[in-house]
Amino acid sequence: VAGPVKGLAQLEILCKQLYETTDTAVRHQAEKALVEFTNSPDCLSKCQLLLERGSSSYSQLLAATCLSKLVSRTSNPLPLEQRIDIRNYVLNYLATRPKLAAFVTQALIQLYARITKLGWFDCQKDDYVFRNVIADVTRFLQDSVEHCIIGVTILSQLTNEINQADTTHPLTKHRKIASSFRDSSLFDIFTLSCNLLKQASGKNLNLNDESQHGLLMQLLKLSYNCLNFDFIGTSTDESSDDLCTVQIPTSWRSAFLDSSTLQLFFNLYHSLPPSLSPLVLSCLVQIASVRRSLFNNAERAKFLSHLVDGVKRILANPQCLPDPNNYHEFCRLLARLKSNYQLGELVKVENYPEVIRLIANFTVTSLQHWEFAPNSVHYLLSLWQRLAASVPYVKATEPHLLETYTPEVTKAYITSRLESVHVILRDGLEDPLDDAGLVQQQLDQLSTIGRCEYEKTCALLVQLFDQAAQTYQELLQSTNSSTVDVTVQEGRLTWLVYIIGAVIGGRVSFASTDEQDAMDGELVCRVLQLMNLTDSRLAQAGNERLELAMLSFFEQFRKIYIGDQVQKSSKLYRRLSEVLGLNDETMVLSVFIGKIITNLKYWGQCEPITSKTLQLSVRKLVKLSAVQFMLNNHTSEHFSFLGVNNQSNLSDMRCRTTFYTALGRLLMVDLGEDEDQFEQFMLPLTAAFEAVAQMLSTNTFNEQEAKRTLVGLVRDLRGIAFAFNAKTSFMMLFDWIYPAYMPILQRAIELWYHDPACTTPVLKLMAELVHNSRSQRLQFDVSSPNGILLFRETSKMITTYGNRILTLGEVPKDQVYSVKLKGVSVCFAMLKAVLSGNYVNFGVFRLYGDDALDNALQTFIKLLLSIPHSDLLDYPKLSQSFYSLLEVLTQDHMNFIASLEPHVVMYILSSISEGLTALDTMVCTGCCSSLDHIVTYLFKQLSRSTKKRPAPMATDDRFLHIMQQHPEMIQQMLSTVLNIIIFEDCRNQWSMSRPLLGLILLNEKYFADLRNSIVSSQPPEKQQAMHLCFENLMEGIERNLLTKNRDRFTQNLSVFRREVNDSMKNSTYGVNSNDMMS
Repeated sequence: VAGPVKGLAQLEILCKQLYETTDTAVRHQAEKALVEFTNSPDCLSKCQLLLERGSSSYSQLLAATCLSKLVSRTSNPLPLEQRIDIRNYVLNYLATRPKLAAFVTQALIQLYARITKLGWFDCQKDDYVFRNVIADVTRFLQDSVEHCIIGVTILSQLTNEINQADTTHPLTKHRKIASSFRDSSLFDIFTLSCNLLKQASGKNLNLNDESQHGLLMQLLKLSYNCLNFDFIGTSTDESSDDLCTVQIPTSWRSAFLDSSTLQLFFNLYHSLPPSLSPLVLSCLVQIASVRRSLFNNAERAKFLSHLVDGVKRILANPQCLPDPNNYHEFCRLLARLKSNYQLGELVKVENYPEVIRLIANFTVTSLQHWEFAPNSVHYLLSLWQRLAASVPYVKATEPHLLETYTPEVTKAYITSRLESVHVILRDGLEDPLDDAGLVQQQLDQLSTIGRCEYEKTCALLVQLFDQAAQTYQELLQSTNSSTVDVTVQEGRLTWLVYIIGAVIGGRVSFASTDEQDAMDGELVCRVLQLMNLTDSRLAQAGNERLELAMLSFFEQFRKIYIGDQVQKSSKLYRRLSEVLGLNDETMVLSVFIGKIITNLKYWGQCEPITSKTLQLSVRKLVKLSAVQFMLNNHTSEHFSFLGVNNQSNLSDMRCRTTFYTALGRLLMVDLGEDEDQFEQFMLPLTAAFEAVAQMLSTNTFNEQEAKRTLVGLVRDLRGIAFAFNAKTSFMMLFDWIYPAYMPILQRAIELWYHDPACTTPVLKLMAELVHNSRSQRLQFDVSSPNGILLFRETSKMITTYGNRILTLGEVPKDQVYSVKLKGVSVCFAMLKAVLSGNYVNFGVFRLYGDDALDNALQTFIKLLLSIPHSDLLDYPKLSQSFYSLLEVLTQDHMNFIASLEPHVVMYILSSISEGLTALDTMVCTGCCSSLDHIVTYLFKQLSRSTKKRPAPMATDDRFLHIMQQHPEMIQQMLSTVLNIIIFEDCRNQWSMSRPLLGLILLNEKYFADLRNSIVSSQPPEKQQAMHLCFENLMEGIERNLLTKNRDRFTQNLSVFRREVNDSMKNSTYGVNSNDMMS
């Protein structure tokens, strides 16, 4: 006995070290030793010993988590008898030790839930051994309070476990278990939890007693988990809270038609303390969201009437609402009233006038206390937004009273935001204006609310705006005004400009009247007058938030009032003409462009303002004189952000690319073939290139300055290259940059390869220059060698960068992407673009002994082998560029792939194999296509070798040889593809079907075995049907890969997938076939 116990003592020490030590090195060692232990063959028996004799809670925790891993593993799973033993052992252990540490109980319950879920379809003597869940728990519920808590927690955890998909098992398997659990057990569990809650609420509970409080907490969690179950397999995302309908099964109708269920939860809310009542409200939110089709109209009206009564009772007795959690859940409950019921149904409820008054008062009070629970306001505003949006459509004769209450809500929102400015400044609080996402969301909601009774909204905005603007002007003119007062007025004006933009953006064309457009005109005039005032002061001072509000206003104005579909006679323009002399759209556009130029001039160093300003560009601007000015004067003296000042960070220059894309597009409109105009436009960039060339030619130069000038320049050029998508303009750019300035870019990569802030922009520029898919802009004349020369430059850059970046050695994990993988990813994208650009004949390189192609491909292989497989899939941009490059290589350069060393071929194949199951559809489709090219190549080689043709090249033999030595690689992929098509939600079935035929033809015997094992894993009565599905799949398919044959196979496959799915839908345990294939 000494052996294992000695082992136990050591395990206990390791557990203590893992969970208690503060020394990371010790913890790391302990972790390593325990990972070895979990992989050791005697792990199972040791875990049992730990649970039996372990002296600390940590060792019990370790045992429980190890067992969870053992029962979850997909390869080499534990036999059924062993899993039944573990389940029974865990239940007995929990029953005999009700006072374990909470985290140990939790881990053991998690273990029980995992075993039950994964074994849901396991049979022993025609009995589903893991399904008698309620019986397992009943003995706990008849014992002490501690036992009751464990029993309820088991059900709660199990419901949760079955509801959550995990990544190790296919989604279809998860859905089958979840559906079966829903149909066989979930309603019984929900009824049980409601009955226990009724019993509990009937007794006089002592909630100060920790165990009774704990029991109620677990019961409420259990009810919530039942109501929050994903009944039909739709909600993959927790965050989409707004459109939730709870898809309660029809068999549950009785629970919801009986008003006592609703009453139970409302009563519990009023009788429980704030530590428990938020959970009750969460359950009510789910009950309020039950799908409409569960009821007929009369039943729905009755249900809604009980619901509204409950809400009214909470509003009439608001003593628990000041608790933030209660308040938040109650706001969610109010929002569900309108997302699930129609205004026409709500107005018919008996107490509607009283309830809408209470809700309006509650909303107004909430908005006035803006500092309390700011995240809950969203739900209140969404309720009013939906109410206001339904006003035009409501048919009911009962009054909805919204014309009375909506303006109160609008007013409360606007005035409370303005009043908050002073307090935030005074107390140094966080300014909500800095959270752009939140502000935008609230403004979107307000845009609908404010349009209800619009004249009241406008009158209020005009009055508040005039007050604030007048005070602001007086403060600016006064000599002794304090900066705090000025800042407060600017803050108030910022809110007003945002809100005016929002309500203008809320204009709906069919519901708008001339009067409303005239009111919009009043508001627009005021914002433009304010803009003139602030712009005139920019030389001294500016306010970033106010500028961002103006840009948001311009964006909304442009959306509604500029464009071909706007009536030119709009009342808005009449008002602008009277007040500001702006008679038509063109004059307003001049104001736009003036603002763009002013912002670029004064706010060049402020990234948020610059990028938002550049997004304003409108195509109609070209004819304006101001734009011509920009095209002729894009230099740092007019636009400071184009300057090379030593303060800013290299990565802050991103907005330059956007700026030059906008300029490039404006230039293209009238450029045609005018080379002089192009040369004129490029003058500032020519000067910059000459300056860099000058610096690099001397031995002593200011490295920082050179880097800055170069990075700014290549970002500018990339913007232009992106905008020039026509052959004539792009060729002018190409002749300008090649060959004169290419050597400078190559030199920069040689010098600064280790500085990604410098190399990434250069590599990205090169990748843009060789990119031809946009309207075939790279077309060289027949007598021009430029295509080949451009490829030489590309190859040189990839080789230079690749060989140098590999000298960096081991890069720390947290920097590996920015320092190395990002550049590598751009190189892959560049190589893919040039290989698929269709302007180079790659056969000539070998013909004339030019090693440019070989160098580029060899560098690709070196770079690839330096990246672990996991990184290829972990970084989305890298995986997209790698897999799309691989697709081109397998399509056009298969001879190169066939000539690679065996370990490289295996690396590439396993990367395809892993990519087949990637979540990103682009990656998955690219892998299918690459695999198809490889399989087709192999098939051709094999058919050649059987026909005794003249001896093929040695490389082909070598590739065949590698594949024959490792048949498991291709077989694994065959099983993966088949698995995805049969058992998973296959989003790209056509792509999957293309390599499958070749895989089957190359592995006919393996395919037959695979088919037999899938058929035999079906229940006996289904085997014949499954066998037939496979027969039909190969019906009429010949042993070749001609297009006609492939198309036939693709058609057969879609029929096959439909038939297999139908067959398995009706089957209770078709899912086991998965285990054999996973």
